[in-house]
Amino acid sequence: MIDVTPQVNILAEAIHDARAQQPRVMVAMAGAPGSGKSTLAKELGRRLTLQKVRCAVVPMDGFHLDNRVLDERGLKLRKGAPETFDGLGFLNAMRQVSEGQEVVLPVFDRPRDIAIAGALVVPADAQVVIVEGNYLLFNELPWSRLATLWDVSVRIDVPLPDLRARLIHRWLSHGFSRTAATQRAERNDIPNAMRVIEKALPADFTL
Repeated sequence: MIDVTPQVNILAEAIHDARAQQPRVMVAMAGAPGSGKSTLAKELGRRLTLQKVRCAVVPMDGFHLDNRVLDERGLKLRKGAPETFDGLGFLNAMRQVSEGQEVVLPVFDRPRDIAIAGALVVPADAQVVIVEGNYLLFNELPWSRLATLWDVSVRIDVPLPDLRARLIHRWLSHGFSRTAATQRAERNDIPNAMRVIEKALPADFTL
């Protein structure tokens, strides 16, 4: 397990500075698949909660299109690519969240490979909302319109060989054989990672 304490320290300080300027701080945690976004977002949220800051962690993955839609569009094998998400729906939801209202959002159940509607509530009194996902700082429409919503933006930069190893391990942990896990990573996850890296928008912090 990688110690993310130094990164959490840096980001928590930046968030506290931003809180002096507005009632709700929107934090983007962006990076390629397997870069560690979820882990860092969770640890940052835990730190802020210990510091008596009301916060919510929002994964972008809840906006995956359903497999039936992907089958109809011939995109099932590319699941995880930008076009396999409800990008406009996510953009509209983040605009609502940034306005400080209570917002009900979907979450992604990875073991069942489905999105579950109404499973996450961002309360109106949340002072910090940490959003984590691949395409939060991505220079393609509609994703690029998200950039103006972030008060603190973070990109996690992991070397491609490390990403490959992590992604293969992820599929192995879901019960895939070594061959199937490697194929999953190399045919879909790695191309998605390269797309994130090549079309990255600037971030306040690169970790």
